Amino acid sequence: MNKSRIYYFLVFLCIIFGGILSRKISFIPLWIGDFLYAAMIYFLVRVFFPSKKFFFIILLSLFICYCIEFLQLYQSEWIVDLRKTLFGKYVLGQGFLWSDILAYTFGIAIAFITEKSFLKYYNHESSFRIKQQK
Repeated sequence: MNKSRIYYFLVFLCIIFGGILSRKISFIPLWIGDFLYAAMIYFLVRVFFPSKKFFFIILLSLFICYCIEFLQLYQSEWIVDLRKTLFGKYVLGQGFLWSDILAYTFGIAIAFITEKSFLKYYNHESSFRIKQQK
């Protein structure tokens, strides 16, 4: 398995933990969970496409988040029943909100900026070590 996929998967798991924790602590605003949900989707997409360009990852992540949010407008009996399960509640959500769209957009933007900053720092440190070894 590609080393970067492992790192992305570990970040993905940490974000899941943080998202669940954010729903259990009452003083954390609800939008933080949606923000983390979008970051989680971003890193999940990265697990499957570790070498794709950032633009592709951002667009696919936004597409997935927006589709899930707009799917909440669909109220057929079977999907309403699915949303009553723990899986359905966390993955499909409960109801459409425009503020969720905004939280998803910012979550993916911050995930991208964080990843880009980390890679820039990591690549700078790696090249610095290589220069010192020579």
